[in-house]
Amino acid sequence: MKLLHLGDLHLGKNLGDFDLIEDQRYILDEILSIAEKESADGVLIAGDVYDKSVPSEAAMRLLDYFLAALSKKGIQVFMISGNHDSDDRLNFGSTLFESSRVFISSVFDGTVHKRSLTEDDTVVDIYMLPFVKASQVKHCFPDEAIENYDDAVRTVLKNTPLDRNHVNILVAHQFVAGHGEDPVLAGSESAGTRSVGTVEKIGYDCFDGFDYVALGHIHSPQCVGRKEIRYAGSPIKYSLSEVNNEKSVPLLTITPEKELEIELIPLKPRRDLRHIRGRMKELLDRQNVKDPEDYIYATLTDEEMMNDVMGIFQQVYPNTVRIDYDNSHTREVEQVDISKIAENRSFSDLIRDFYRQIYHTEISEEEMEVMRTAAKEAGVIHETD
Repeated sequence: MKLLHLGDLHLGKNLGDFDLIEDQRYILDEILSIAEKESADGVLIAGDVYDKSVPSEAAMRLLDYFLAALSKKGIQVFMISGNHDSDDRLNFGSTLFESSRVFISSVFDGTVHKRSLTEDDTVVDIYMLPFVKASQVKHCFPDEAIENYDDAVRTVLKNTPLDRNHVNILVAHQFVAGHGEDPVLAGSESAGTRSVGTVEKIGYDCFDGFDYVALGHIHSPQCVGRKEIRYAGSPIKYSLSEVNNEKSVPLLTITPEKELEIELIPLKPRRDLRHIRGRMKELLDRQNVKDPEDYIYATLTDEEMMNDVMGIFQQVYPNTVRIDYDNSHTREVEQVDISKIAENRSFSDLIRDFYRQIYHTEISEEEMEVMRTAAKEAGVIHETD
């Protein structure tokens, strides 16, 4: 029996000003080809199906296309919600979808719903735990001592009976940590001592009863604690922090002896996301340009700031997402003690100092008036400032 593990599709996501819907369709078609080539029996989708709780029409059409294509190939789908998804929207039509063997669990009702696959003497039980908050779990288990997310997940799993004679797989969307180590973060997650985004950290040992845990939420593909607890990672790169990721889709093969084999099948995107660095003249030299259609983050080391640098860059790299500088001026700004710079200083003084440090010249009165007007409209300063 074979299963593909996906997570963090983030359908409808943009990269800067660029709409990624065609890039996402391209990678989903690649996954469909892998599923067909490997004769997959099912696909596990571990949350953050959409990028926004109110997805765009294009994102909804793309999910419909993907699920319909899997169903036509006779491949079952086991999908849960993530923290980016709207539980109710993702759950819409789920009862009808079951007739096509597309199973969706997006609204937690106190039970981790299970679906089973059987081949010869092997039974695989797939448990689907959608993204939940500790308060939701507390509502379902009012007599349990639930102080944090770790308590909540342990309570849910403690009340989920497993058949040890079967292969038990859990699909979940949460921030799981190993022994004193957090997973490598990438994407839209924000690092913290206890959480990523709104998801509190939990220990991987709460999954000891499961043979495989298909995780979503972290965009970098990796295992946590043991190789059978795994983040699939996002199928394409969604941020600068992912430029060095090698994207892949885990293929789980369950042998007749109920052993589990994991193979990471590489994914090749329509366009890569790359970070290039150097002097502008060198980066735009046609002899140095490769794959100009890729999404580009550029760091310029030129000492002089140039006008319309994005326009110039996009003549060579049309999909340039962002440009920043790393030179003596920016490094000097980084070393400024921000906590003290505003002490007893007027808005005009601060703007003049900032302008002087960046451009090594004085700001004109016309430019200063523009800054004052913008600051007043933003509520940063008032008429008397």
